Amino acid sequence: MFKLIHVLLVEGSTQGAERSLEELRRGGYEPMSERVQTAEELSLALSRHTWDVVLSDYLLPRLSGLEALKQVRNKDANVPFIVISDVPGEEGAVRMIKEGANDFIVRNKLSLLVPAMESEIRAALVRRARTQAEVMTQHFAAIVESSDDAIFGFKPDGTVSSWNKAAERVYGYRAGEIIGRNISLLYSDERLEELVDTIEHIKRGDHMGCFETARVRKGGREIPVSVTISPMMTVDGKVAGGSVIARDITFRKRNEIERTKLIGDLTEALNEAKILSGLIPICSCCKSIRDDQGDWHQMEAYITDHSEAVFSHGICPGCFKEARAEIDRHVATAAVG
Repeated sequence: MFKLIHVLLVEGSTQGAERSLEELRRGGYEPMSERVQTAEELSLALSRHTWDVVLSDYLLPRLSGLEALKQVRNKDANVPFIVISDVPGEEGAVRMIKEGANDFIVRNKLSLLVPAMESEIRAALVRRARTQAEVMTQHFAAIVESSDDAIFGFKPDGTVSSWNKAAERVYGYRAGEIIGRNISLLYSDERLEELVDTIEHIKRGDHMGCFETARVRKGGREIPVSVTISPMMTVDGKVAGGSVIARDITFRKRNEIERTKLIGDLTEALNEAKILSGLIPICSCCKSIRDDQGDWHQMEAYITDHSEAVFSHGICPGCFKEARAEIDRHVATAAVG
């Protein structure tokens, strides 16, 4: 079984390119190749394809190996770049190694090409993985640092190992003040059992989910927080410590207390409200109301004493019409007299 490999040949000689490809075939590879001789051709080849390895002559009629190396490295810092040199110890080839070429092979010892290429491809995979890991680490570090939630890590013994900006705001400690100290600093004496329980869960690799509790800020003030605590694992599955995501819920708790008080006040007011009910005796002539003791009271006074009603006085349209007619009659009588 031949292994497919994509090879970019920076080679001025057709014969030299073919010798390199033939050596790859002898080594068990099926090369998919492209040969370039100028900077323009190299640029196009690099832009339209990803190469497993670049094999470059040191000196071409219209392009030097050093120029080719710089162009390749500007495009891909990790792809293996192997110099094919005609002369052992050639000064230019040695310089290319110093400038970033991965290896050089003397053309009359091409049997060394396949082992060198395989070694450099493995190394390139490691470099790419490391680069990707570094990029991901920087990405996640930026997310943690910009989070509004306090995020920090601690070792299995409780020693704080990391501390983001939000943790400084929530707990009051700067990173330099608390990294290296124990997280018991954030627990009141009454909650130290909670800390012991947390450490035991983390050592077992347990996730503790999200729950509400209280922590102590710098200066001794206790604040309510919502926290999520999770174990941090190494690549081989061992517990390296724990991570904490915490949110200050002081304002939410304050709002809950105020809402509970308001509901209580309203309930108390409703319980104390005066409500009229049942059979109420009322005089059909003067409209007075008789109470339970048999005494008669003016309607307005009785209702005011037994409810939250407040009276204001006015005149309805019907009464106004009757009053106006009565006034008009008196005026007419006076005029006749």
